[in-house]
Amino acid sequence: DDVSVYARVEPADKLRLVRALQASGHVTAMTGDGVNDGPALRQADIGVAMGRGGTEVAREAADMVLADDNVATIVRAIREGREIYANIKKFLRYLLASNTGEVLVVVLGVLFAAQLGIDGGDDLAVPLLATQILWINLVTDGLLALALGVDPAIDDVMREPPRPRRARVVDGAMLRTILVIGLSTAIASLVALDLGLAGGLLGGDGDIETARTMAFTTLVLGQIFNAFNARSDVVSAFVRPFENRILWLSIAVTVALQVAVVHVPWLQEAFDTAPLDATEWLIALALASAVLWVDEIRKLWHRVRSTD
Repeated sequence: DDVSVYARVEPADKLRLVRALQASGHVTAMTGDGVNDGPALRQADIGVAMGRGGTEVAREAADMVLADDNVATIVRAIREGREIYANIKKFLRYLLASNTGEVLVVVLGVLFAAQLGIDGGDDLAVPLLATQILWINLVTDGLLALALGVDPAIDDVMREPPRPRRARVVDGAMLRTILVIGLSTAIASLVALDLGLAGGLLGGDGDIETARTMAFTTLVLGQIFNAFNARSDVVSAFVRPFENRILWLSIAVTVALQVAVVHVPWLQEAFDTAPLDATEWLIALALASAVLWVDEIRKLWHRVRSTD
């Protein structure tokens, strides 16, 4: 634990070093190129052999072979691996938070149907229709989630400590984020529903079709804001927001498709939507943006607490 560099060691010493580190709970990598390095390479969690100068025995015993014999390539490989892992977490954070929001909209909408003013009959007791939920899953969960899968890293992944061997991809911190974003999305969508419907808590003056369309649109726009949230669990969404061009292209396509499903007559008939005026679009956009601001407050609190 107190020594950083060992010099002039024998192959047997390399094996002892690997075993000692593993006994202390460390994930251990070992490099080598000779025949005698085989046991240490095989014992290590990650054995790394030289592709050009290494022996056949070393290459067969190793888990990774450096084609260019450059040890610095290991650093680049670690960076790429960490970025891939981070993007997997972004993908899951976005999808799980978005789907949680959809589920909560339906569940809370049914539970509080009377308060929202949609409990006028069995056919009016749901805030969203099945076709609208399927549309959200097809458009936002498809395009935006895939764009996050190729998102450039905005965190400095090489400054993070190695994650524990038993670390979970979906950990407690991610679950809390998912619940916060899901609940924020649901509340924003149900407020839009209430504002677009006569009666209820906020006293709108529209019909059920318009109210559902406002909730539907707010949910879609909320998913767009959530895509920026999902880029990092701690870094603000306003840090390098334009680096992922594929994400912005996906957003443009998503918005265009949502405008079409709200205003194109044959799509209105298919998805039971009603045209929204400029004011209603602005209300939906303002409510959906709450998803972003709530998560920005959460991230700010996390950063402040981390510096204390």
